[in-house]
Order: sequence, then structure tokens, then C-alpha cells
Amino acid sequence: MLVTPFCLMLTCLQVSPDRSQFFRYDSITLSCEDPLNSTGWKVKRRTSDSGVRPCSSGWGFASSGSICIIGNTYPTDTGVYWCESDGGNRSNEVNITITDRTVILESPAMPVSEGAVVVLYCKAETNASKHKYNFFKDGHLIRSNCSGDMTIVSASRSDEGLYTCSASGLGESEGSWLTVLGNGNNQNIQLTPSSGPATASFSFPESRLLCHLIVGIPYLFSTVLLGLIYRDRKRGEGTVLSVHAGHFV
Repeated sequence: MLVTPFCLMLTCLQVSPDRSQFFRYDSITLSCEDPLNSTGWKVKRRTSDSGVRPCSSGWGFASSGSICIIGNTYPTDTGVYWCESDGGNRSNEVNITITDRTVILESPAMPVSEGAVVVLYCKAETNASKHKYNFFKDGHLIRSNCSGDMTIVSASRSDEGLYTCSASGLGESEGSWLTVLGNGNNQNIQLTPSSGPATASFSFPESRLLCHLIVGIPYLFSTVLLGLIYRDRKRGEGTVLSVHAGHFV
């Protein structure tokens, strides 16, 4: 399982297999990856049928406090999944779709970084060698082949969008959104309190802002003080020169 850069620093919900679309009866493992303490996090979800419920409420099997397994998925398992700590903090959200369609698009469940290699797979339930595959981005055809895969060699922000695929004779998949994080955004994802919406915030971290203020304020104060001393000294020199000039008049 690939780990995105910000998951190396913050708690993240990891999905295995690493994709956001699944066929009915597929198995999914959801785990809360925390570099410091994964035991304090639990998997939760929000679906249109059941609202917000933890894994332990019956829709999954909690093999441990931070790991949840869905043995046989159904379309009713479609929803938003995240990790939540005992203190009320939330991780990133992952949208998971369970479909009865005969084609799915396998794309990363997590955001990818700029410059990363991203491979999309168009997967059919029937014999893959007999189909022609088409890949679409925001409704526009971008690739056709018989292999059923499409590679983005170096992901950029322009690659963000809604992707779907189709297999000849079988129809089209559901859509999956691909998010590409800029190099400056990887370290700026913050956990959201559970009282608010479970979204990733890309604001400047408060701890880093406080650090810059602590370090920068003394330098700013020193610069202003030196400027005032220099100004007063120049005024003093001007007064002395005017006095001497008066003696020579």
C-alpha cells in the first residue's frame, strides 16, 4: 500500500486495496495509520441510509481498535469513511463507492502528490482480453486501448478531475475524483474536530505560525529600534552642523 507524504506526519485512513470503487461482494480493509499512536483511533462512516456509525456498530468487523474489515460489500456501503480519535479529532475523508455495474475504475483512494506516477485501471468483471477500454476525464475521451490501464507519468494540478472508464459491451464505470496536491500542500493538512464537517483543511498550521511569530518578532523589534536610533543620530548631527554654521556667519 502506497503511503502519501502527509500520512507520514498525520493520522490517515488507508484503504486496501488502494482504490475508491469496488464491486458488490468485494472485501475492503480500512485502517487508521498514525505515526504516534494508532490505538486511539476508530473507523467511522457516513452513508445515505444509516448516517454516521462506527465500524463496531455492525457494518464491519473491527479486528482491532484501528482496523475495520468489510467482508462482503454492498451498494449500501457507499459513503464517506474516516478515522476518529477518542478526543474527537478526524483524519482525512475517503469516498468509497460500491457498485452493481460490470465495470469499475481503479484509481487511488488518497490524494497524490505532484510529480507522482499514477496508474488508472479499468476493470471488467468478465474476460478483460475481449474488451476495448476508454478513459474519460470530466466527460472527455482521453485514452483508448485494449490493456485497460492508463498512466499519468508525472501528475500535476491540471490532472485533477473526475475520471470514468468504459469497456466495450459492458458500459461505463462510476466516476472517481483524482486530487493532486501541490508540493507545498503536503504538510498543511490538519485534523478537523468532529463537531465540524470531516474535511481536510489546507490552511497554514497554527503551530508553524506561532513558531514564525516567536522567531520573527525579536528581529522585527530590533530592526525598528535600530531605525529609530539611526534617525535620532542623524537629527543630532544635523543640529550640530547648524550650530557650527551659525558661528561662521
